[in-house]
This record gives sequence, structure tokens and C-alpha cells, in this order.
Amino acid sequence: MKSLTRALACAAIGLAATGALAQQSLKFLIPSNPGGGWDQTGRTLGKVMLEGKMISSAQYDNKGGAGGTIGLAQFVNSAKGDPNQVMIGGQAMVAAVELNKSAVKVQQVTPLARLVAEYSVIVVPANSPYKTMADVIKDFKANPGSVSWGAGSAGSTEHLLIGLIAKAVGVEGGKINYIAFKGGGEAVPAIIGGHVKVGASGLGEFQEHIRSGKMRALAVSSATAMEGIPSLKEQGIDVVFGNWRGIWGAPGITPAQRDALIKSVKAGTETAEWKSMLTKMGWTPVVITGDEFGKFVDDESKSLGQLVDSLGLRK
Repeated sequence: MKSLTRALACAAIGLAATGALAQQSLKFLIPSNPGGGWDQTGRTLGKVMLEGKMISSAQYDNKGGAGGTIGLAQFVNSAKGDPNQVMIGGQAMVAAVELNKSAVKVQQVTPLARLVAEYSVIVVPANSPYKTMADVIKDFKANPGSVSWGAGSAGSTEHLLIGLIAKAVGVEGGKINYIAFKGGGEAVPAIIGGHVKVGASGLGEFQEHIRSGKMRALAVSSATAMEGIPSLKEQGIDVVFGNWRGIWGAPGITPAQRDALIKSVKAGTETAEWKSMLTKMGWTPVVITGDEFGKFVDDESKSLGQLVDSLGLRK
């Protein structure tokens, strides 16, 4: 009997140890349409966690719109207390909450980890008369409304970036002709087809179209050139602006459930497959977790709210 008791105790300890890295299944709420940066991040993370046996299955639910706040509201309302549901999001969602004065806040969900950072690229269709950013800025300053900018939802990283470009070159934020899409993937055909004059998104989202020659890259939002693309700053536009993406757990999960999710996510980000994707997509690893990530998001809410106000974008 004692031997049986010891065996059962050892088995229980073993299950507890593996359970921290083996959620039965994980459902990813991705608050954007397929093809964008959040979608790429969520599906890549799910894939490496599944292959690394950190989880037994992965499901993905795309719910785009309003800078991610529609998906955020769905997650808050439907996932409460469920440790097998997570949400991908990032800077654009935090900004959209401020822009739209959303009743649902990012602080209502459980911070797990900031994952990656990415810089944006400014592009035009291959047959565009714009060869450099100077060409774009010339028309933009002369007649702001004549230059249509296509990018993510209102309040997205690229929306804020375009606002900063306008501010840097002396154009009023309210005069920007901004065409919002639910994600970078949805913007691609509009840019390639010339339905907007200029596009913007994460470098990883547009990289294949730049390499294929369907898009011409004019600038990146980093301090210096990337992938042979000159930065805005190097072209006399004093703007450097990066993007970040992260992952949250459901509202109301226990500290133990949160810690198990963090452990699984971190294990995924330490795989060779994840690191390979970082290189391929031009993403920079910026992992912080738990309370540290929560404080970072609080600080971002304040600073992005101030930026939205300074650009006259708040509704």
C-alpha cells in the first residue's frame, strides 16, 4: 500500500510538472484579418508550441476591426476564466483603445508576454510615379488630400506613423487622406492595384511583395536602413517609430494558470523554429513577461494616448 501511495504521488508530481508546459489545447484569438502581423505572430507561435509539444492542439479565430478592439471585446466577454484561450495584440490595439475611447480596456485581460518588435515600411505600387520619399512628401505638402495612404485600422501603428510623418513635414494631421483596412494583408491588393497611392505596414508583411517587384519600398521607420531600404531619418524626415506585439491570457484566470501559460509561451520563443522566423520576418525579440509586461502596457497606454491627442486623432 505504501509503495502504491508513493507511486501515485510521484505520478501526480510528474503530471503537475508536465502540465506547466502542456496545456490540453490553446485557442488563439487574433483581432485582425488573416495575413497581417498579429496573424503571422499568433500562427507562428502556435505552430512552434505545437511542434515543441508545449500544447496538444491549436485553434485560431480571426476577428478584425477597429484596431483590434472588436476582438478584444469578444475576448473579454467570452473567455473569462478560461486558461486555454489567449489573445494576440500589440501597440495598435493599445492606441486604438485610446483613439476610440473604448469601454473595454487592454488592462481587463491577463498580460503574459511581449514577444517581438517590428519597424514599418512605406511602399508604393511598382508602377507608381513616386521613386523616393521626397516625391511623396512634395505632393503631400502641396496638396495633402491628393496622397491617399493605405494601412491598418484607425489608430494602428502605421496610422500613428503617418501622423508623425505629417507632423515632421508640416502637414496638419486632420488633412491626412487615410484609408483604413482591417489588417496589412487586406491592404496588399489595394496597394498593388494602385487604389491607394502609398501603403504602410510591418516590413515582414510586405517583404515578399517587395522582393517580387510588385511593391517599391521607399523607407523604413527604423533609425537606419534595413534590407537595403533607407530610413525616414536618413532621408531628412525626423521620425523613428517601432511596433511591438504580445500575448494575453483570459480575464480571471488564476496566478498558477497565468504562470503555466507564460512558461509555455517562453518555451515556444526559445525554439530554433521561432528564432528562424524572427530572422525571416525581420522581427526583433523583446520578451518581457507577467507583471513587467503589464506595467509596460500601462505606460504605453499613457504615451500613445498623448500621441493620439497631439495628432488630433481622438474621436
